[in-house]
Parts: sequence; C-alpha cells; structure tokens
Amino acid sequence: MRFQKRRKAVFRTGLTAVFLLFGVAFVNLQSVDAGEAEGKTIYQANCLECHGEQGDGKGFVCFSTKMEKSGRSIKTFARDFTAAVFKFRTTSTGCLPLDQDLEDTVKKGIPPSFMPSFQDFSSQQIKDVLAYVMTFSERWEDEDLCDPIPIVKPTWVGSAASVKKGEQVYKQMKCWECHGDTGKGDGTKSNELKDDFGRMIVPFDFTTGELKRGTSPEAVYITFTTGLDGTGMPSYEDSLGEEDRWHMVSHTLKLMDMVD
Repeated sequence: MRFQKRRKAVFRTGLTAVFLLFGVAFVNLQSVDAGEAEGKTIYQANCLECHGEQGDGKGFVCFSTKMEKSGRSIKTFARDFTAAVFKFRTTSTGCLPLDQDLEDTVKKGIPPSFMPSFQDFSSQQIKDVLAYVMTFSERWEDEDLCDPIPIVKPTWVGSAASVKKGEQVYKQMKCWECHGDTGKGDGTKSNELKDDFGRMIVPFDFTTGELKRGTSPEAVYITFTTGLDGTGMPSYEDSLGEEDRWHMVSHTLKLMDMVD
C-alpha cells in the first residue's frame, strides 16, 4: 500500500493521536507509528547529518564545490523535505513522486552528487525511513498522487538522423544558453542560475558521461519530460511533442559520446 494513502486512511479513522516531537508532527498509531518510529531511528543514524533534524536540508554537513570555469564556489545543500519538492520523479512537474521513485533514489543514491547509495538497506527499512520523511511536509496528506508518465522508447533513438533532429530541437529550445553548444554546462547563462530557494546552481555537463538519474535513454527522456523541480531545468512535457523529446535524448547521448 502506498505510504501516502496509508497515512490518509489512518487520519480518516479518527483514531490519530498527534503530538510534537522535536518540532515535527508525528503520527502515533499502530502500524504507521511502528514504521515511522523505526524510520526515525534510521533517519537519525543515516540522514540527519545532511538533511537536518527538522528535515529542512540544514544539517551539519554542507558541501562546497569550486567551479573551474568561473572560479566561484557553489554550496550544495541536502534536499529540503519540508518543501516536498523532488527532482527525480516519474510524474509530471509539480506532482509528488511515487513511492517507487523515492525508493529508487534511496537505494541507488545519486552518483554524481553527495547522496550515497543505501542499497544495503532492506526494503522495509527504506519504506520506514520514507514514512518518517513524509512527516516533514503536509503535502503528503493533502495531495493525491499523479499517474506515472509512460515511457516507450522508439527503435530509432540514437540513430544519426535522430541525433541531427535532436540537435535542432536543442537549439530551438535554447538549451545551449545553460548547457552550452557542446553540452559542457558553459552556456551564456550558466553563471547566473539559481534554484527555487535562491541558491546558485550550475547546469549539468553532459560530456562527463554520468547523469544523476542514469544514462539510459529512458532516464534521459523522463528527465526532459518531468523536469527537475526546484531547479532551473524545466519540463518539456507540454512544450515539446513526445517524438521531439526522444530526438533530444538522441542528441544528449551524442554529447555524452554514447552513440556514433
């Protein structure tokens, strides 16, 4: 059962006892309480250092990266769970991620970032810690889940013809303004980007050959379709047809030197 729907069902029973613990509303009720209580223990041992006691991304650890091109330093903060805005989803922009989206992120980590993999966690441990993470925002109680975006990869993805069409779409959508003509993240606007929280960010360098979500055509496609909420990376679900998005995938794979 989905964590979100499970929590809503509990609230509807009228048997919920809510109290404040470390400034966070905590649901204390049988199986939900058991999962969240165990999740809190896991969170405090493995997540609190970066994501903070209140889940606001203001933990003890903040990473600073020196950018070679501009010489400026970029501070990287952990995800703010109180905002419940997530980059990696299989749902449309503005929607909450599905449980499976969150489980995949926890299990796989985000390789080019500072989010480690917790692949040694059991499935139940991951579910428990996510149940606790969801207590940081009321969005999980107030909003219904969106349907996942279907992914059906055409056979021509990665072909020379598709790469060429994708390059045209790349220019048309002005992707070069951030990511640069050759995908190195050095576009004309690359030094002035901020996320939704007002923090300086840098566009991704495709030529590294390693994307945060993975390098499969499907992973690149879903990123173009959903966008990365909270960042400057928009969703093209409404502004580009499905075929053009797949052509963009082909061009991106070319920039990553994954196709001829």
